[in-house]
Amino acid sequence: MSIQVSQLIKQYGTQRAVDSISFSIEPGEIVGFLGPNGAGKSTTMKILTGYLSADGGSARVAGVDVAQHPLEARKKIG
Repeated sequence: MSIQVSQLIKQYGTQRAVDSISFSIEPGEIVGFLGPNGAGKSTTMKILTGYLSADGGSARVAGVDVAQHPLEARKKIG
């Protein structure tokens, strides 16, 4: 399963929790998601799983746009 994130943004009021991050993960890759408290790790994962909407950018899981089809994206995750 592939994941593509492009210029992802999430803001709470004036505080940016996720600030224009971009990355891609190809099928078979094993990755770690590391950072200090408040870096936006959980927020990014909530966006990728469709539980939270992004304020900008895009996220695709297995080719499915998470913002437009969150339930389908969750099904692809398993």
